[in-house]
Amino acid sequence: MASKVNIDELRTWVGRQEEAVDYVTVPMVHRANAMLDRADALPRIGEPLPIGWHAFLFPRVVRHSEVGADGHPKRGDFLPPVPLPRRMFAGKRVTFHADLKVGDEVRKVSTIEAVDPKVGRTGELVFLKLRHEMSTVRGLAITEEQNIVYRDTPAGDARAPEPASEPPDAQWEQRIQPDPVLLFRFSALTFNGHRIHYDLPYVTGEEGYPGLIVNGGLTTLFVFELARRHAPRPIGIFESRNVRPLFVQNPLFVRGIPNADGTGVRLWAADHTGALALTAEARYASADGAAAPHGR
Repeated sequence: MASKVNIDELRTWVGRQEEAVDYVTVPMVHRANAMLDRADALPRIGEPLPIGWHAFLFPRVVRHSEVGADGHPKRGDFLPPVPLPRRMFAGKRVTFHADLKVGDEVRKVSTIEAVDPKVGRTGELVFLKLRHEMSTVRGLAITEEQNIVYRDTPAGDARAPEPASEPPDAQWEQRIQPDPVLLFRFSALTFNGHRIHYDLPYVTGEEGYPGLIVNGGLTTLFVFELARRHAPRPIGIFESRNVRPLFVQNPLFVRGIPNADGTGVRLWAADHTGALALTAEARYASADGAAAPHGR
């Protein structure tokens, strides 16, 4: 079977950059607090943005006529036009150099670093690596490397891989019951039109999933929140990998445990059966405070 992917053409996108500006506003932080069911006071200008909440900045904004059938922006704008129908966020590595603060103007430079093909169990795959650098007038604040995977629609008789089981040694735990309103509010905050998070006939009929899918970014945010509540020191580096989807009809569990050497924490999210959905490692900032944000 001929490949659907012209990798040489797609690799001409490597090195492309895009610049954008956004603002850490009081309304944005207030809405995020409400979405997470937090009772925090109205944020004040100059307060540190909680760690991980930079995810609310820089949503992808395109005209409605430029939205694709899946609710994502059509391909070929900044991201290369990979001709595979399913696009999923696979994971990221975030380095926190300094705080973002309420009231900040934030500038972001995004770079396409790599486009790589692979062949998986369900067919062709394309992995895209992005690098985002976010800065304020005080200098570089956050570097985030993202991995996105594109894949073909699996055959109707394709069997899903057996899920990995979560570790048995958690010290911290939060049980979360996602619902469609929570997914809608997160999608609204991030201007995410992907239909798998709110359109039940689409996600079950067109993509073949059993229910609405919890936003991967929302699950990651829950993991950040668990680390923020329990970590004794500010987090300097955070790495996560999305393993399998979570669905609104079942509770999910966010769990973690400190590393034995005291350098960080191990974190994960699992479904109601104990199957891993996301794994993460968070390493504390250096003890001397270098590159140590305080927005915990």
